[in-house]
Amino acid sequence: MSFPTDPPMTDRLVIWRAPITIVAACCLIAIIGYGVRSSFGLFLEPMTIARGWDRETFSLAMAIQNLLWGLSVPIASALADRFGPPRVLFTGAFVFAAGTWGMAVVESSLALHIVGGILTGIGVAFTAFSIVLATIAKVVPARFQSIALGFGTAATSLGQVVLTPIGAVMIEQYGWQPALLYFALALLAIAPLALLLPRETSTGDTPIEQTIVEALREALSNRGFVLLGIGFFVCGFHVAFIGVHFPAYVTDLGLAAEVGAYAIAIIGAFNIIGSFAAGFAGQRWRMSYSLATIYTLRAVCIAALIVAPKTNVTIYAFAAAMGLLWLSTVPLTTGIVAKVFGVRYLATLFGLVFLSHQLGSFIGVWLGGYLFDTYGSYDPVWWAGVVLGLLAAVIHLPIKEHSQQGVLGDAVNP
Repeated sequence: MSFPTDPPMTDRLVIWRAPITIVAACCLIAIIGYGVRSSFGLFLEPMTIARGWDRETFSLAMAIQNLLWGLSVPIASALADRFGPPRVLFTGAFVFAAGTWGMAVVESSLALHIVGGILTGIGVAFTAFSIVLATIAKVVPARFQSIALGFGTAATSLGQVVLTPIGAVMIEQYGWQPALLYFALALLAIAPLALLLPRETSTGDTPIEQTIVEALREALSNRGFVLLGIGFFVCGFHVAFIGVHFPAYVTDLGLAAEVGAYAIAIIGAFNIIGSFAAGFAGQRWRMSYSLATIYTLRAVCIAALIVAPKTNVTIYAFAAAMGLLWLSTVPLTTGIVAKVFGVRYLATLFGLVFLSHQLGSFIGVWLGGYLFDTYGSYDPVWWAGVVLGLLAAVIHLPIKEHSQQGVLGDAVNP
């Protein structure tokens, strides 16, 4: 017997499936998943010292992780489009946690590459913010997509802001192994949050009879989609290299270890601002031009870091500037794909673009460790980041946007 004040069961279901509930759950998933992932750079020095590895060993594990993340995201995204996000995210939570736990207990470099590279990379892919952003895009009206995507991207940065300092404190107080085990437990919280998401999401798009294979063929045949992927390669190169190697770079300069941890947190804090700004910019101006501006400014920031005196103030200023540009590319890149191809297969199409991003991540992380062990300096990688940033800016200029499907890059602007 129900009391008059009880809402009907269908109304309660609607509350649990309301867009605000879904967006909130998505943001919490992004906070936990990306927060843990962005903290791995803190473990470079303590793990290599404890295990007697060189930096290339750890860097290769992180590079493999980024590569498997990229290779697995299209698969995870296609599964999410086919069977719904909850199953994919639920599975990913346990795989990600298992890989993180494994990093704490392995003793050989090969085992590190397997659990910290392959297993963790797959886990990251199956809890990826690309799936989260695609879910958000599907539950909000099209006119608010860019802003909502900016909000979801900002949530990933909040995880970086919160969990990176926590990771640094845990490493200092308890050691690097307990810190990884605590992170593994935190990742399990993604599983119940995933169950709050609906299997099917819709924003009222006009239904189209198109298979996922046809959608992929359409996207890959468009010049602009390909250019978007090439540009995202550079984004991956930048953020992965900085995320993994920047804490060690700071200590190499003779600065305190906490400066590097604080710098990563500052990047995350300012990325919240940058992600919101990018979302609003995407509502007002051409997203491709905004992307070109972001990559140009990245090149300027990196060049300034190379030539500036290396002080705490310089490191924090660079972190703040780079934070504004950190993941601000994500809502704009996702927004272009959604605007041109719709949201039916958005997770899959963005996952394909994200594969290019992770190829760049693989190169950036591995090259950083290899060149440091070879030359004793990160400067060659920094200069490569400057050149790639300028090239990415040029690549985005010819990308044209159109509200109809199938005309990315080759259409005449309306």
